[in-house]
Amino acid sequence: MPNLDKYLEDISVGDVLAGPPVEIEEADLIAFGRAYDPQPFHIDRAAATDSAFGGLIASGWHVAALIMRQLVEMRPYGAIPMLGMGIDELRWLHPVRPGDRLNVRREVLSVTRSKSKPDRGMVRTAVTVINQDGVKVMTMISLGQMPARTRGEA
Repeated sequence: MPNLDKYLEDISVGDVLAGPPVEIEEADLIAFGRAYDPQPFHIDRAAATDSAFGGLIASGWHVAALIMRQLVEMRPYGAIPMLGMGIDELRWLHPVRPGDRLNVRREVLSVTRSKSKPDRGMVRTAVTVINQDGVKVMTMISLGQMPARTRGEA
């Protein structure tokens, strides 16, 4: 059985990772909204109809959490963990509604070995989320720390 673990040296600028579609379930959308973002357009169908959105929409934080879960479940680096270091330029561009199917594309923008701790490095990834109609609904730049296989130059 081949070793599927990937280290910093195995990641290259331009690498693309896409997962299976993520479907937005109305009950989950409402439950997340009630627990973490209790605004009327996330939790109340009638109130949402009268909102600027004209119906229920997912919290952007819900969408971000679903995308994170997908990445963890896909195990793109095998058993090698990638420690989240931050998010830059998070943008919610279009409402996500119950029944939407979201497709995620992650592209590596940079791979940089740490100068002070050469046993690890930082990977910057552009994340783009598109709905079933081809509309971009969310973008962000994720920053993750990965272990290196060696202490040499990446």
